[in-house]
Amino acid sequence: MKILKFGGTSVANSQNILLVENIIKKESSKDRVVVIVSALHGVTDLLIQGAENASEKNDSYLQKLKSIEEKHLQLVKELIPISEQSSLLSFVKKHCNDIEDLYNGIYVLGELTDRIKDKIASYGEFLSSSIIAARLQQQKSDCLWMNSSELIKTNSNFTNAKVNFDLTENNIKNYLDQHQNQIIIGPGFIASDDQNHITTLGRGGSDYTAAIIAAAVNAEELQIWTDVSGMMTADPRLTSNAKPIAEISYHEAMELSHFGAKVIYPPSIQPVMIKNIDLTIKNTFEPEALGTLVSHNLNISEKEKQQLVVGISNMGNIALLTLEGSGMIGIPGISAKLFQCLSNERINVILITQGSSEHSITIAIHEKDVLAAENAINFSFSDDIELKRVAPVTIETGLSIVALVGENMKSRSGVSAKMFSCLGNNGINIRTIAQGSSERNISVVISEKDAKKAVNVLHEEFFESEIKQIHLYICGTGNVGNKLIEQIYEQNKYLRENHLINLRIAGLSNSRKMIFADTGISKNEYSNWIEIGKEASPKGFAEEIISRNLRNSVFVDITASAAVPEVYESLLKRSIDIVACNKIAASSDFEQYKILKNTARNHNCSFHFETNVGAGLPVIGTINDLIKSGDKVTSIEAVLSGTLNFVFNNYDGNRTFSEVVAQAQKEGYTEPDPRLDLSGTDVARKILILAREAGYPLQFEEIENIGFLPEACMQGSVEHFYEKLTDYEDHFKTLFLNAKKDGKILKYTAEFKDGKAKVGLQHVAPGSDLFHLYGKDNIVIFKTLRYSEQPLVIKGAGAGAEVTASGIFADIIRSI
Repeated sequence: MKILKFGGTSVANSQNILLVENIIKKESSKDRVVVIVSALHGVTDLLIQGAENASEKNDSYLQKLKSIEEKHLQLVKELIPISEQSSLLSFVKKHCNDIEDLYNGIYVLGELTDRIKDKIASYGEFLSSSIIAARLQQQKSDCLWMNSSELIKTNSNFTNAKVNFDLTENNIKNYLDQHQNQIIIGPGFIASDDQNHITTLGRGGSDYTAAIIAAAVNAEELQIWTDVSGMMTADPRLTSNAKPIAEISYHEAMELSHFGAKVIYPPSIQPVMIKNIDLTIKNTFEPEALGTLVSHNLNISEKEKQQLVVGISNMGNIALLTLEGSGMIGIPGISAKLFQCLSNERINVILITQGSSEHSITIAIHEKDVLAAENAINFSFSDDIELKRVAPVTIETGLSIVALVGENMKSRSGVSAKMFSCLGNNGINIRTIAQGSSERNISVVISEKDAKKAVNVLHEEFFESEIKQIHLYICGTGNVGNKLIEQIYEQNKYLRENHLINLRIAGLSNSRKMIFADTGISKNEYSNWIEIGKEASPKGFAEEIISRNLRNSVFVDITASAAVPEVYESLLKRSIDIVACNKIAASSDFEQYKILKNTARNHNCSFHFETNVGAGLPVIGTINDLIKSGDKVTSIEAVLSGTLNFVFNNYDGNRTFSEVVAQAQKEGYTEPDPRLDLSGTDVARKILILAREAGYPLQFEEIENIGFLPEACMQGSVEHFYEKLTDYEDHFKTLFLNAKKDGKILKYTAEFKDGKAKVGLQHVAPGSDLFHLYGKDNIVIFKTLRYSEQPLVIKGAGAGAEVTASGIFADIIRSI
């Protein structure tokens, strides 16, 4: 014999019931079956809401009843031939009249007891099972309707009754022995007490009904038919990459269902587990799909045996209650007293944790029970609170539980570390931790707003280790930004296939517009993103990134804006990595620079700005490696401006200085305002950054800047600047000729030595390492304790959109 249970979505309408009919006929052609059905989808909620409306003297209960009646009458008309509808329509009408009588009584009394609530809730299953049985009988199936509420006997704990298994099993065996029909259909969820008053088995009780019957008759199999193809590795509403679980143990299924996996009602597993009956979870709408087998006898592959975690479960709307005080230390019975007062209020404790000091006990409960729990605990411990031995209970709401579940976690070291590390690296703060001695479950309580992110992070870590998903938020889409985005689209396939990394551009912003797409902005969408973007600001862009709270997020700043670095700290505090081409943050006030570095360190994220100096050259990374290995930088000599090097390499007095600068700007080597480069401000920032990375607490104001531009060139607009360059052409030609007559060339250099830094235009002789530096190249010469005789030299292209973009790209990969 097989037991089949169909949930509310499976019997939501006539089309679905016809699918159910086909499944029943197929299964009953091979075995005798007992079919348990839920109420039509949403009907139980409507029934209870109607009763609650009536108790509040809200006349809308009549509308809800009308909706319930119409839903069932329509179902009869669609499933049963007109000639045979009359008796069943009358049956539905009679029961709806009975519900109305109950509602009217509640309305008059203004009171809704649990006993009446159970009576009202029972009508959903009575009606649905009766209509489906009538449909099968009309189809000439050997089908009998069974009133399972008369067979399953419970105590009188209405709305969540406890089953008397000995009496119930005898009733079920006797009934099925006496009635040998091939198909027997009955309502789930409902039972009765010793006085034959209707009781219910709690939400999800239809699963429980089916499990009780399966255990009573030692069924060959229990099938739970629902709207998903079995249990999943995580909630598919939270992670699109959730995978079906082919086989799972009873204990694992129980842990997953207890912590929020709604595919199966947790108590349903116990009866069939004791009798070692296989439980299969199947999809009504994809009956050929394998589903999930829950069993003691699993046929697990070698690969699956190596899988530490079988699933990730989560439960929202959680509150933490903490009872603490010095009066609890070493005093027996405190925990018993706490749990007893909660039990008296019928409050379910989901998770418990207690410090080894015995100074506090923390429990997790559903948020709906918070007020009752707070009052019960404070009342129960009122004497201790008054004597200051115990503090009033503290409450924290807005939380979720996320649990890792798997038999293979037993005695395997490193699972907890792996879990906590990947949560911490994504800025997810853990409020409390619990792990049972069975080692099948590691549970953490986190903020509700972090639940989706946590499930995705953990799912990626334990089930999708082959690909790591990175979400990029790019601020700045000028020359360099466009080159970077092109490189990402071109390189992403290679990164996926060879480095198991998938880069997803989840947000874009410029000074006017911004756009977001959690699943990634495609190459086609990028071509016209400004047209569909919304109004942007650095603060608004950062706030949106934080609110989306996606895992493995990287913020990329490719601007020269002073406003953008103002959002860095808030992003770092949410463990969002930052990659900055913008030099302002790293060259700002030294204390602010340290705050950003420390914030990144304290929140397990990275703050990379390699392209601040030398574009794509590994300058800052080299300093970091030297310092980490115990070396010390004693001096730096450098040409750090690709722009200025390009300008002075190309200025020979034949073309005007203004024309050469314009060429540099046109080819993308300068900032939008070239004066930032030509004034030496940009070079001063770069040497400042290098000195700081080398461990020297230098401020920008301490750098000596020997300028070469006339003061008049620094005034007014960019257009005015170019006019003044032309006016001062004799000045620039004189600079060039003075160097030339000594057999030297002009280079704008930066120097750091003895804790001091300076920048300025220098005459460089042919014997200098700085002399043979062409085009837009940069050079940095380090002297250190280890490189004292022969300095360490880094040389190469130091400007240009392509190389700068590649440097930013390298920083992105470095941050992963």
